[in-house]
Amino acid sequence: MIHIVTPENINRYRDAMEQAYRLRHQVFVEEKGWHDLAKPDGREIDQFDDGHALHMLAMQGDRVVGYQRMLPTTRPYLLTEVLPELCEVPAPRSARVWEWTRYAVQRDVRDRGRILSPVGSALLAGIVEWGLESGIESIVIEMNPLWLLRLVQLHFRVTPLGLPCRIAGEDTLAVVAAFDVRTLRRLRETRNDAASVLTARPALPQRLAS
Repeated sequence: MIHIVTPENINRYRDAMEQAYRLRHQVFVEEKGWHDLAKPDGREIDQFDDGHALHMLAMQGDRVVGYQRMLPTTRPYLLTEVLPELCEVPAPRSARVWEWTRYAVQRDVRDRGRILSPVGSALLAGIVEWGLESGIESIVIEMNPLWLLRLVQLHFRVTPLGLPCRIAGEDTLAVVAAFDVRTLRRLRETRNDAASVLTARPALPQRLAS
């Protein structure tokens, strides 16, 4: 199940968030080689992990097996502050558009040969469920261009914001991916499960975006 962590409930997820920060370090520093993010304590935390970030945790029991972070585009966010070279048009800024960042899945629950493992699929479904319930219409993603086809197959409407650039040794493309109820239906078909992936209904995100 996907747990949504906000400033109001983050104290209840103290241990889980520690696992999430270490998972981020494992994926982005140890695996991807983004050594500028390395921290001596093995926890990957940046300037966007503030009171406006919304965290989503995929948990099996007390173990965090997947993670992703959502950032409001009404404030400075990763694309505008760290990766502006990926954007050749005015960067999206709207309460209805959030940025999807730091997607990470534990090694032992990844499904080789598939872009999205069951855990990854649940995380993506969590974004769409949360978004539809909260008035969100689209997400900004900085991703490998290989994700383009997969997102379209999942019924996202994807618009590139520029051309791919080489970032940390990997081609990276910024896009806006719009979604609606058809996207959620397609994700549920792909997962072969029509049940909600969220453990609780999220609070409206406009407060976080203010």
